[in-house]
Amino acid sequence: MSKPIKVALAGAGAFGIKHLDGIQNIDGVEVVSLIGREFAKTKEVADKYGIAHVTTDLSESLALKEVDAVILCTPTQMHASQTLACLKAGKHVQVEIPLCDVYKDGQEVLRVQKETGLVAMVGHTRRFNPSHQWVNHKIKAGEFNIQQMDVQTYFFRRTNMNALGQARSWTDHLLWHHAAHTVDLFAYQCGSPIVKANAVQGPIHPTLGIAMDMSIQLKAANGAICTLSLSFNNDGPLGTYFRYIGDTGTYLARYDDLFTGKEEKIDVSQVAVSMNGIELQDREFFAAIREGREPNSSIAQVLPCYQVLHDLEQQLA
Repeated sequence: MSKPIKVALAGAGAFGIKHLDGIQNIDGVEVVSLIGREFAKTKEVADKYGIAHVTTDLSESLALKEVDAVILCTPTQMHASQTLACLKAGKHVQVEIPLCDVYKDGQEVLRVQKETGLVAMVGHTRRFNPSHQWVNHKIKAGEFNIQQMDVQTYFFRRTNMNALGQARSWTDHLLWHHAAHTVDLFAYQCGSPIVKANAVQGPIHPTLGIAMDMSIQLKAANGAICTLSLSFNNDGPLGTYFRYIGDTGTYLARYDDLFTGKEEKIDVSQVAVSMNGIELQDREFFAAIREGREPNSSIAQVLPCYQVLHDLEQQLA
């Protein structure tokens, strides 16, 4: 494919805008359609990024012959059904995390992906952040092996707001959304499947209907363990902090920054062509389409993570 890849992007909120910003740095890709819940707000974003077609209906964009691929940044509960709709319309698709919040829906997505042979990947951004890539290169070179990952995913979210401080039309979830990042990353970095998983959760929020605190333990087949703490109640530094404890060192990853266990900063600026994990994720998606290959973070690669989340959900119930 030497012609530009034409993309429809669904979801003009905080995360959709991160993708639009990243795509501006990628040659040979053009966003031609923007789908959002509210037409006026979506048109405002489309005008800013020079996107001609605006709609509130995904099927309208899927009907456009020129659209080669779709990026879904929509509410969690829509991810699996919309991914299936894209594949059935003959479009390559990248869906933001999580792939699903019901495991059998994820299994159906994999079945249809195999049937169509289209490129389908999930936005497991941690695989692409330069800080985690640096650690991954060290592991692959045989210079570092994980003994334990200690991870904290902390937010202060007592009401249903998004990253831009706007009201959400859907409810976020510690297990199916935020834990998915770490469950997948742990197995990916270990290069070993998860064989044991335990979880406990705090009280269910009276209006949001979700647990606001959760603790998860994981063990990989190679013996490595992971301890993950998640909270929507944390009134302090927000985000996710990863401590890699290994046989030859300790590393702390904070988004795209990396430090030794002694807080010495590691330069990760040469790891990839960008320091932006979302942009790197999008670059992989478009490269896989052009090269006709399976992308990193494909449906097949990440589905085991959702099996673990499903098992943990059963345990918590």
